[in-house]
Amino acid sequence: MRYRVVHVTRYAYGAPVVLAHNEARLQPRETATQRCALSEVVVDPLPAVTAVREDVFGNRVLYFALQEPHDRLVVTATSEVEVTVPYAPDLPDVPAWETARDALAVAGDAPRRAARQFMLDSPCAVVAPGVRAFAAPSFAPGRRLDEAVADLSARIHHEFEFDPDSTTVATPVTEVLAQRHGVCQDFAHLAIACLRSMGLPARYVSGYLETQPPPGKPRLQGADVSHAWFAAFMPGVGWVDFDPTNDVQPGDRHVTTAWGRDYADVTPLKGVIFGGGAHTLDVAVDMVRLEAE
Repeated sequence: MRYRVVHVTRYAYGAPVVLAHNEARLQPRETATQRCALSEVVVDPLPAVTAVREDVFGNRVLYFALQEPHDRLVVTATSEVEVTVPYAPDLPDVPAWETARDALAVAGDAPRRAARQFMLDSPCAVVAPGVRAFAAPSFAPGRRLDEAVADLSARIHHEFEFDPDSTTVATPVTEVLAQRHGVCQDFAHLAIACLRSMGLPARYVSGYLETQPPPGKPRLQGADVSHAWFAAFMPGVGWVDFDPTNDVQPGDRHVTTAWGRDYADVTPLKGVIFGGGAHTLDVAVDMVRLEAE
């Protein structure tokens, strides 16, 4: 599948901003199942300084600085992405979750060593009281790791209500767990904290969902804005993605932009401004399927 993704962020400031430093993670990754044919980010007003780099997780980062007074900022990211193979890995030899946990607790090959950093608490995905108790029913003794993670993801989908007005980016996992409401980033953070509470690595994935589904297909929750899900590391297999918001494994309707320990590592646009006063923010995402060439 080939998609065009347009992500527009608009800030309107009540007073002039005299200096701004920003980082954008808006350009899709190259993966085994995803190819980014083109991607550009247009900033208005025109920045005085720009630079491109990769962060520690391999995400594409655009830095830009505005050094003249301005009362608005519009950042438009346009990408064309080809999802070459639906994400449906064959998992014939997945170990029991305890076996995977024990294998990750000792030094191993490079992928296992790299995965161990995702076992630790991070600012938005802390193993708080009650998290392990919520996770435990999915992790029966001897259960295959993939089955346990899939069950956890499905339970979050069925037991929590998608409510875009119930949380903010600062809402802790404990509050989400208590109120049973949230959005995609809340459900991803909860799943990540649950896996970490069981001694297993998990990472946060940001990206997009197809805005208009094919005829006869349901519209998934989380379209029209950046979407989020999580991935679990399985020794001998690698990282496997799960979308608890929609109770699916991400496939040819998901586009991956970035991944990290939690939302703080992959924020689409963040920065520091001097001035500005009160401001308003508007974000719009459109992901449409392109006709096959």
